[in-house]
Amino acid sequence: MTTYTFEELKKDVADGRIDTVLACQVDMQGRLMGKRFQAEFFVESAYKETHSCNYLLATDMEMETVSGYKATSWEKGYGDYTMKPDLSTLRRIPWLEGTALVLCDMLDHATHAEVPHSPRAILKKQVARLEAMGMKAFMATELEFFLFDQTYDEARLSGYRDLKTVSGYNEDYHIFQTTKEEDVMRAIRKGLQGAGIPVENSKGEASAGQEEINVRYADVLTMADRHVIIKNGCKEIAWSKGKAITFLAKWHYNAAGSSSHIHQSLWSADGKTPLFFDKNGEYGMSETMKHYMAGLLAHASDFTYFLAPYINSYKRFVAGTFAPTKAIWSKDNRTAGYRLCGEASKGIRVECRVGGSDLNPYLAMAALLAAGIDGIEKKMALEPEFSGDAYGAKEAREIPRTLRAAAETLRGSAMLRAAFGDDVVDHYVRAAEWEQEEYDRRITDWEVARGFERA
Repeated sequence: MTTYTFEELKKDVADGRIDTVLACQVDMQGRLMGKRFQAEFFVESAYKETHSCNYLLATDMEMETVSGYKATSWEKGYGDYTMKPDLSTLRRIPWLEGTALVLCDMLDHATHAEVPHSPRAILKKQVARLEAMGMKAFMATELEFFLFDQTYDEARLSGYRDLKTVSGYNEDYHIFQTTKEEDVMRAIRKGLQGAGIPVENSKGEASAGQEEINVRYADVLTMADRHVIIKNGCKEIAWSKGKAITFLAKWHYNAAGSSSHIHQSLWSADGKTPLFFDKNGEYGMSETMKHYMAGLLAHASDFTYFLAPYINSYKRFVAGTFAPTKAIWSKDNRTAGYRLCGEASKGIRVECRVGGSDLNPYLAMAALLAAGIDGIEKKMALEPEFSGDAYGAKEAREIPRTLRAAAETLRGSAMLRAAFGDDVVDHYVRAAEWEQEEYDRRITDWEVARGFERA
């Protein structure tokens, strides 16, 4: 949690150091939506609550009002939700002059109950299930993206053609190459650190212009909050430097995909005892960890949509690219969808390598927890470890190849319906359907180039 308190904000406002407060909710795509408050008004009144149109949890990437949602529609008049600032998320935003930010929970305008399909509420529900079991989840996301020399406007006006990455060749762990990018990456590290997000490192990734930012392990809700602020902050900082960043899972056919690997473990309620560790267990795995991992694998197809929510997400799953194609587990093996890390130590954890950089962290983490909890409750047996090159494992469990397939498994998931509720699952199935419908009627450059003359 940030250490910036509401009392400190009031003092900063009185002294003129803060003049703007961003009150933000998280939409289905994991983006920050909200209002810029005059700081004096926020500390006098709006810190209690504000309001937003309920269509913000029922629109697509283009902010289109999509039909077919039970929660909101033209017929229902698109009313308001209440935005309730969670003051524990309050923080200064160093890269924006005189600005602080707070995340808000979304409440029903009449009852003030949490909106069940809001991403933060979905995750909080799974956190509460764990708390009732005397457990606490900790996670960390490794977030990858591409950095370009063009601005966002330049990229858009060019039709996103002839984009130039900030570097010209593979820069995985490459110090000299990343030195050329320090103007942006140092600003990102320092900015996030100043916003109360403890940064571990940045590094070059597997393709030209590809970056990774890593922050410290934290309780799962804190990590999800950090994740959405990191993505927004990286874009704002790059924009301020005349650059552009994309978190598209697969921006170019010839480039590696961008992932958001999710490291996860369970601890005691006080956060002091690692429940995944047993010094006498295989690789140091406790029975709790084995049950949790068994749940992840048993329900891997059910929750793939929450790890890969768009058509483009599935272009990343290509053999030999360090993006997994098989939902199996293996010790320290980057070809597997689920990698055992921290063998025989208190830091033992499972890394889900399936998710792309385009995922919504609240939804992805909630789905992983729901599957893991189901494994624990049912004492599921963990299947034998896979060893070797998982890409060549013909009989191994496949990750769904398309959004259409992932949406169908989501629709039929009894586990997620029990964990999230039918209305929540149906809400996100509709989001997946709409994404597929929009794609199905589009004509791509590839189709035209391939068939214009030869068809």
